[in-house]
Amino acid sequence: MKIAILSRNANLYSTKRLLEAGLEREHDVEVIDFLKCSMVIEKKNPEIYYDGKKLEGIDAIIPRIGASRTFYGTAVVRQFEMMHVFPVNESQAITRSRDKLRSMQIMSRAGVGMPVTAFASDPDDINHLIDEVGGAPLVIKLLQGTQGIGVVLAETKKAAKSVMEAFYGIQANMMIQEFIKESKGADIRAFVVGGKVVGAMKRQGAEGEFRSNIHRGGSANEVKLSRSERSTAIKAAKLLGLNVAGVDMLQSSTGPKIMEVNSSPGLEGIEKASGVDVAAKVYEFIEENAHRKRLIKDRVKS
Repeated sequence: MKIAILSRNANLYSTKRLLEAGLEREHDVEVIDFLKCSMVIEKKNPEIYYDGKKLEGIDAIIPRIGASRTFYGTAVVRQFEMMHVFPVNESQAITRSRDKLRSMQIMSRAGVGMPVTAFASDPDDINHLIDEVGGAPLVIKLLQGTQGIGVVLAETKKAAKSVMEAFYGIQANMMIQEFIKESKGADIRAFVVGGKVVGAMKRQGAEGEFRSNIHRGGSANEVKLSRSERSTAIKAAKLLGLNVAGVDMLQSSTGPKIMEVNSSPGLEGIEKASGVDVAAKVYEFIEENAHRKRLIKDRVKS
């Protein structure tokens, strides 16, 4: 199959691994910088050009869209969808997962466990919000933050009010969440592909750091998920419509609590911690499902 990896940087670990795994499986794989794609939209004839050349014959795409480029990146994915190219993750699912508040609302409605979360636009609600999540300590998150940036642990009510007032002052959207103290600065990432957990790791924050992100000095080790953790991860990915997802959870005394569902999860941490060839699992999913979609498309034409 002819497969395109939509990535801005061909040298990133995840992009390189996906390229290597695809070539090993004898696919025709190309890395495409989606910001260099141009789109022509006309009646029943959507087209995409890359470096001035029309893209044709692509069977599937693997979107690796950074959070800061969600708008244009998902527009390119959507254009491929209009051209009947199979996307590992659909544009709507990527957009849905990137909206932290919306994704939490979707999962809450379906009964998925998560930290108590509060959100408001009026600074006068600060005291009420703090009380609703159980008081300090509490976690304050910018809705646009990634990789632990824009996430603050407020140890006291006074500190929480100070941070929230500052964020309100610059009109930044944020939500606040209860602090799950029993997680002890650790979380679990479950890597879901095609409705199955293919690997999982426990990430531990660096000394004195409550955020467990590997980018912030955290460490990762393979972990065996409980039945509840496994089913929660699968359900969260399905609710957001993601075929490939990194589901981040906290272990609490009342069961797993979802923090975030990532539509472009990195492969380096999970592959090194679990020893699983996650890139190959992504291609197994593509081979099965892109082929099925093509058969349906050919059947409709006939």
